[in-house]
Amino acid sequence: MSRYLFMSLFLLVPLAHATDAPASDNTHDLSYSLGASLGERLRQEAPDLQLPALLEGLQSAYQGKPLAIKQDRMEQILSDHDAALAQAENSGQTEPQTEAALKDERKFMEAEKAKPGVRQLADGILMTELTPGNGPKPDINGRVQVKYVGRLPDGTIFDQSQQPQWFRLDSVIAGWTTALADMPVGAKWRLVIPSAQAYGAEGAGDLIDPYTPLVFEIELLGVSQ
Repeated sequence: MSRYLFMSLFLLVPLAHATDAPASDNTHDLSYSLGASLGERLRQEAPDLQLPALLEGLQSAYQGKPLAIKQDRMEQILSDHDAALAQAENSGQTEPQTEAALKDERKFMEAEKAKPGVRQLADGILMTELTPGNGPKPDINGRVQVKYVGRLPDGTIFDQSQQPQWFRLDSVIAGWTTALADMPVGAKWRLVIPSAQAYGAEGAGDLIDPYTPLVFEIELLGVSQ
């Protein structure tokens, strides 16, 4: 039973006392109304509660009697229940968001694939040659020196090199590893990398949302072991 539910119920009590006290013959109606309100909320939030245990706990707390469960144990139970509710709510919200993100990705990749000069590499990576190269290709376990600009599908730059950078080819995202292994020194390519070959379902912090394809312009300047 959520602590937030109890808090909302307790807020009713000051409101009741702020008005004139009900006549004695209305005490039953007030008690019944509060019970019905609580019961309706509990039915929606926790439909499988054991009513005898619920009434026992309510009566003991209301009358100031010793409780059958220790306070720290109750706190843990309520905390676990709140966490389960939050997880269920988040799951219900995430599924439509995921479907929408995947739909947007498919639409974007299809549009990019239809552009002139685009060639599809392994794993669905799309490549457009901007400048040809005639140097050696990187070794899969080697290092590459590159200049690059990384953009989101809407064109926003999320990363770029101010100076040439060295990377180990086996330490970058999968889309880079696949594409650069096929790229000769001196070439400059535009790559559109599916999210599965980038940051996937996790995304990358606040910069890259889950299921986001990435666009890179990469110039391969050198290779080494």
